Amino acid sequence: MSLEPRTPRPAARIAVLDPEGAVFLFRYDNEEVGIHWAMPGGGLEPGESPREGALRELREETGWTDLAPGPLLCTWEHDFTRAGIPVRQHEHIYVAYGPRREPSGDGHVRAMHSEEGMLGWKWWTREELADAAESVWPPELPRLLVELDGSEA
Repeated sequence: MSLEPRTPRPAARIAVLDPEGAVFLFRYDNEEVGIHWAMPGGGLEPGESPREGALRELREETGWTDLAPGPLLCTWEHDFTRAGIPVRQHEHIYVAYGPRREPSGDGHVRAMHSEEGMLGWKWWTREELADAAESVWPPELPRLLVELDGSEA
């Protein structure tokens, strides 16, 4: 059995946490991995740092312009297919704190969600994350957020 080689793809995401510690996630449907939940983010543009890419992706996907990436939560790699191309994505995931709110409703944001296979969004409490029936990316997110709480105490 031959496996098709995967294209490396640098990426970045932001774990946006509300004042009660809930995290904002998008629900995706991907042709290879199926339904899963992940933070706002995506591939880096040429010459863009992970921090710059995370901020750009957050603005593009939510319309939020008042948040900035804070500390690095983790890095991780995972495989999936994007636009018919098998990729190995290496992500830097940052933390940002902000109010609980909905993504902006402008047409550009809605069109981009449809193109990227984004089905919806939700603010997840820590308890909901720990009991999630669908996949959450990264899979260690519940543990990482507990550790973050401990490091900030």
